[in-house]
Amino acid sequence: MARAGGEAGTTAISGPSAPTAGQLVLGRRLQNLRESAGFTPEQAARALRVNATSVRRMEKAEVGLKYASVEKLLRTYGLPQDDIESFLDLVEQANKPGWWHRFRDVLPEQFGLYVSLESAATLIRAYEPHCVPGLLQTEDYARALLSAGHLPLAAGERERRVTLRMERQGLLIREPKPLRLWAIVDEAALRRTVGGPQTMRAQLDRLVEVARMPNVTLQVLPFDTGPHPAMYGPLHLLRFPAPELGDFGYSESLTGPAYVEDTALVSQCLEALNRISTQAPPAHQTENIIANIRKEV
Repeated sequence: MARAGGEAGTTAISGPSAPTAGQLVLGRRLQNLRESAGFTPEQAARALRVNATSVRRMEKAEVGLKYASVEKLLRTYGLPQDDIESFLDLVEQANKPGWWHRFRDVLPEQFGLYVSLESAATLIRAYEPHCVPGLLQTEDYARALLSAGHLPLAAGERERRVTLRMERQGLLIREPKPLRLWAIVDEAALRRTVGGPQTMRAQLDRLVEVARMPNVTLQVLPFDTGPHPAMYGPLHLLRFPAPELGDFGYSESLTGPAYVEDTALVSQCLEALNRISTQAPPAHQTENIIANIRKEV
């Protein structure tokens, strides 16, 4: 159970070898430079004495960016020496493992990319129908949720995953620019008892705390709002400061996550989030809604 809290138009990149956001950005820059220089992937590949597939995989960050190969391509594209050196400095930085790599032994399959993108995002919009979003969970709630996953976890692995989840929450207080989070949580997620009444009360209290943070917008989608366009499951949209990275859509199912980059599909994700945000009561009512639910726990 990854709980961020391959189909058409999605990116299928899995496990601990998932690229960093910096590698994704540089891969797209390499593609832009190649196209601006008028080279096809086949022509660029001849400069490296590899096949065109290898060049395309570099541009999609499906393989690591090798210093010598990148330098050769940049010279082939006619970049000035100063620009080449600046680009190679970025390659060196992008190739450094992210902080989450120390959890690679327990990082769920196909979830490494999400953690990388999450760390680079400036804004995440999310809808969670089944449980509290991972960035807002308490330790006890996360522990109980992971214990209930469809795959059994040894105690040590479960605790490592709890620690990973708690460290991810540092994004909400990072300096100088904390992550902006706009989360819509279904009423069902707040009424489903996870870990017992005491754990749920503490979790609801935590939600009230984070709802008061200036960089967090939290809405609750009540049962009586009826059907809505995001009833398929969890839905996240991530936005980044780098112009090379467009918005990423992210969804989950029992068989794994899907990453959506296709512009039309991302627009559908955004439209769904916009519509349910207008169906849900405004954020200033969230504290009262949670308080009323808490009375029944």
